[in-house]
Amino acid sequence: MTVVATAGHVDHGKSTLVRALTGTDPDRWDEEKARGLTIDLGFANLTLPSGTELSFIDVPGHTRFLRNMLAGVGAVEGCVFVVAATEGWKPQSEEHLRILDLLGIQHGVVALTKVDQVDDDLLELAMLDVEEHCEGTFLEGAPIVPVAATEGMGLDELRVALDGLLERMGEPADRARPRLWVDRAFAPAGAGTVVTGTVTGGEINGGDELLIQPHGDTARVRGLQSHHRSTETVRPGNRVAVNLTGVSHGDLSRGDVVVRSGQWHSTKMFDAELNVLASLDHEVSRRGAYAVYLGSGEFPAKVRVLGPDTLAPGTVGNVRFYLDRLLPLLPGDRFILRESGRDETVGGGQILDIEPKLPASKAAPDRSIDRVVAERGWVDAEHLSRLVGESVPATVGRWVVAPDVLEATVAEVRQKVEEAGALGLDLASLTDQQRAAVEITEDLVVESGRATIGEPEDPLAGHPWVAALEADPFSPPGPEGVDRAEVRELVRRGTVVEQDGVFFAASSLHQAAVKLAGMFAASDGVTVADVRDLLGTSRKYVLPILNHFDRSGITRRRDDIRIPGARLPDPE
Repeated sequence: MTVVATAGHVDHGKSTLVRALTGTDPDRWDEEKARGLTIDLGFANLTLPSGTELSFIDVPGHTRFLRNMLAGVGAVEGCVFVVAATEGWKPQSEEHLRILDLLGIQHGVVALTKVDQVDDDLLELAMLDVEEHCEGTFLEGAPIVPVAATEGMGLDELRVALDGLLERMGEPADRARPRLWVDRAFAPAGAGTVVTGTVTGGEINGGDELLIQPHGDTARVRGLQSHHRSTETVRPGNRVAVNLTGVSHGDLSRGDVVVRSGQWHSTKMFDAELNVLASLDHEVSRRGAYAVYLGSGEFPAKVRVLGPDTLAPGTVGNVRFYLDRLLPLLPGDRFILRESGRDETVGGGQILDIEPKLPASKAAPDRSIDRVVAERGWVDAEHLSRLVGESVPATVGRWVVAPDVLEATVAEVRQKVEEAGALGLDLASLTDQQRAAVEITEDLVVESGRATIGEPEDPLAGHPWVAALEADPFSPPGPEGVDRAEVRELVRRGTVVEQDGVFFAASSLHQAAVKLAGMFAASDGVTVADVRDLLGTSRKYVLPILNHFDRSGITRRRDDIRIPGARLPDPE
């Protein structure tokens, strides 16, 4: 099941369209029904012609309820953009589109509503108007479907277009690191605490122990519902209602975050790239009453521009945010920045660094893992994975180390050993990092807790696990029974390559790359299934192989196919 949001100007028929498609009225409150105006988020779902289930988050269109609109679009990857043929493009249409663009949403369908109230000439003009306003945005080239929800006109065509939208969006990423931004918290009679939201990043299972930020409370999943059906597991990209024990619904609110404990770094300060809207009539500086919108939440924030004192309208620059609460964030998370005093959208962008180490006057953030390591010298590999959002193999011991820092540490340790004399250096006198450096200093011999300079030997030469990996190159055995230190060292040397938890001999990956080069000689692009058949293995191993090739420049991913990369070897 995939979640998409509606967007568009007030009174252009978003809720009416959702009700016509799904049979569910997304306006939940009596005031909404009485006024005919969406105030808060609404939810509905339907089954498309392909059999795929789709969830709608219906958002308010009126500018007074923009914060509720932002809460609904923060965790989605696609939208149905609604424009009424009777009125055409309006100011809130433009603001909603700019917000979706800033949030990095890349896929959408345009529903041109109320077409039963215009003649053919006006309909054609309305479609041209929409096309013109969508130029240069993610909606350029998107399907524009004329509909009249109250009459049922165009609904079948829109359902087909929605099937195409979901196909373009693809499967949501599963990084085994779930996060749920809470958009509702309540207590149904006899059920205890329930929170709802869209799951991203990984699956949530019944019985999971979860952490709720910013409070720091822990809770257990007593039950899960998706599309009003109980389930044991909810995968990324799905709407879910989570029944929690161990926490009161009165302590929870929109903007809280539910994650697995130990997987996330929570922060009150982060560096980000800010795209300032060109329509702004003033520069952006630290002065202002700012609110940053992340996920489903609105959070007061102080802003410090990195480098210059201000950012001009239409420019892109780096800024540092200071929050008043801890949030579990990742580089790549998208946000919207608004100025509360002026009640205007300033811009938006993506987070670059969730644990800035350098002062604001010296910071030059980006999403490079090498930069994060270089600024720290030595960083625990597990902590690094929480900082950058992906697993990074340790360089030495449990650390990832900047190359120049490691070289200096090895030289320092060697000097200490040389100065220790014939009895050698007592390892207890070293720091944890220096002891880790001893393990990779090839000409040191350690006996009885002392290091001396001796003849280097390679204890990993002819390692039986490497031989086993090479014997079954594309369905390799795991490292069970192999000493973890030996596994790390083999990975560090490049003899073995780890990708997505699967280990391959480096020679096997080269062999796969050569085979793939031969396939590319006859085809410009290949699918996962093509490579699976080529290598005679399963998706369990093909996906890590292709992910490694993508990262290494051997292939490039374009939608669901791979094309040759700059480092593709020559075929045999």
